[in-house]
Amino acid sequence: MAVGVWSSRWIKNAKDFVLAGRQLPLFLSASALFATWFGSETIFGASSEYLEHGLIGVIEDPFGGALCLLLFGIFYLKPIYRMNLLTLGDVYEKIFGAKVGLNASIFMVPAYFGYVAAQLVALGLVLGAVSGISLETGIIISSFIVLFYTFMGGMWAISITDFVQTIVIVVGLIWVAVMVSNEAGGLMNIVNAAPEGSFTFFPAFEPKAWLHYVGAWAILGLGSIPSQDIYQRVMSAKNEKVARTSLFLAAGFYLSFGLFPLFIALGAKILYPELYLENPQMLLPEMVLQHGGLAIQIIFFGALLSAIMSTTSSGLLAPAAIITENIIKPVFKDRLGEKHMLWALRLNVVLVAIIASLFAFWKANIYELVAEASMLLLVSLFVPLTAGLYWNKASRTGALWSIWWGMAAYLLLGFYDLHIPVHLAALTVSAVGMVIGSTMYPTLQNHDKLS
Repeated sequence: MAVGVWSSRWIKNAKDFVLAGRQLPLFLSASALFATWFGSETIFGASSEYLEHGLIGVIEDPFGGALCLLLFGIFYLKPIYRMNLLTLGDVYEKIFGAKVGLNASIFMVPAYFGYVAAQLVALGLVLGAVSGISLETGIIISSFIVLFYTFMGGMWAISITDFVQTIVIVVGLIWVAVMVSNEAGGLMNIVNAAPEGSFTFFPAFEPKAWLHYVGAWAILGLGSIPSQDIYQRVMSAKNEKVARTSLFLAAGFYLSFGLFPLFIALGAKILYPELYLENPQMLLPEMVLQHGGLAIQIIFFGALLSAIMSTTSSGLLAPAAIITENIIKPVFKDRLGEKHMLWALRLNVVLVAIIASLFAFWKANIYELVAEASMLLLVSLFVPLTAGLYWNKASRTGALWSIWWGMAAYLLLGFYDLHIPVHLAALTVSAVGMVIGSTMYPTLQNHDKLS
């Protein structure tokens, strides 16, 4: 909270608030990108999924998250960074026009409500484990803390706190992993005692199994490419080279340290089989509370809170930027000055926090909340962005059909028992909409020179 107040001195306009004035050096940029998803789903959600399904159950995260960062650095960074725009909604508008930009922005915002809700649930669980307060009270306290420093300092506050929190995360996870390994008598003892299937990375040679496997990679790997939280962190880097290096470093860090919670959870299950919980997402916190000393508890819960808060803060800022820049600003046209835009951004941060808190009260499964958020972006926005950058025949109508057909297919096909994951089927429909719409209604677009 103090960082939020301190960094507010650098906030003069919307660009400072959303993109930190595009001045972040490598160490701040890389840590901010690493912290993008390293929160509740990695530490709580993925660890419980791993214990239930093995390595193949966590392809979505952390493997899919690392894939997204790599793909963005290789294929999307160069054309997008050089546009020098405030939001991802502006990118859709520049490529396809204002109507597509507005539609993309409207479809982008709801995904963040569930995403931020997942982080608030995790923060509430941690506070409850430490202090005994209810989940609802923990959610309210957590949302206020993260809201305050995001409201005050925007991306500057997020980037600075991300750097500090990254250090705490790394130290904390290594410390707890060493503790678990020593308790078990060494790394190999844990590996040898692991249940069958714990390290299976590829599915059985069956079409349905491979479709679900590819679908798991796609949820974060492709679905988070058209997301404002990735965009704002990439665009905050001081130049294109720093942005690219940050993406590759963050991908390596994310995959490496994303495996630590899985190892710790496996060790906890083997060492303390009596540690049965109604909520398996609480395995790691309960293990540390019951079997760790005070120093371990301080380090672990410090790392846990740091990881989740860094993810939550950018999740609040991303939809607030989209709402302000791409939905509110066009309505008022040039009647909003920089000071008014800045206050609109801050008020929308508050609005997003309130809605996300209500979502958190409604549904408390972290892994599902995050997956659903990414799938909404995948089925509606991935194809238009990719086609707009790399297919010079993509048209405005094709983009609109792709957005609407993909989302409609995802909502309707969810009622049927398909042999293919619903989000892959909807992604296919989105691509078909792009091809048919662009073929039937070709238009000259600004993206010709970009392609």
